[in-house]
Amino acid sequence: MSTEKNKLNWAFLCSFWGRNAKDTLKAYNKGAFPKSTIKLVIYEKKICGAAEEAKKQGIETLFVDPKDFKDQVTYQAHLLEAMKQREVTHIFMMGYQYLIREAILHAYPNRIVNIHPSLFPSFLATKTAIQDALAYGVKVTGITTHIIDEHFDRGHILQQVPIRIQEGDTFESLGPTFRKKGKKIIAETIQYIEQNH
Repeated sequence: MSTEKNKLNWAFLCSFWGRNAKDTLKAYNKGAFPKSTIKLVIYEKKICGAAEEAKKQGIETLFVDPKDFKDQVTYQAHLLEAMKQREVTHIFMMGYQYLIREAILHAYPNRIVNIHPSLFPSFLATKTAIQDALAYGVKVTGITTHIIDEHFDRGHILQQVPIRIQEGDTFESLGPTFRKKGKKIIAETIQYIEQNH
């Protein structure tokens, strides 16, 4: 399918269980992304919902443990080679916890997307953005998808969706809203990239 004109070949990078990626894979299976092929799901936890869903759909998965490499540069060089072999054209970081290094950035300029649970430019470069928003007392938080650059949680904004924080909300009570809106914004982001590719 990579030879089709304007076809986007995606790799999903997952550091954790892969909730966002699993939801996106289900949408893909229902035909939500007609100009895309999900070529590869790379994951690093033995138990990964995204990898399980990908295997159900016959999508290739690759388990890579960063601890098996001497440093991040070597680890990401391995990822880059794996993606090149599968003719990946675009990358979506689905809860991926590492800063993308120079080699991958240069190989995929303006084609690496991340999702972050805040409204840029608030609560950046943190793994606890929702908790930080609650602790700070903001009334509105949200989700951002963006093209990454060499800094954590920076780069060009693609989509944003606000989420209002109600009195008494907690990290747990906000979870279902973040999942529902996260699923939607990821789909809209991929569709936006398809339309503007």
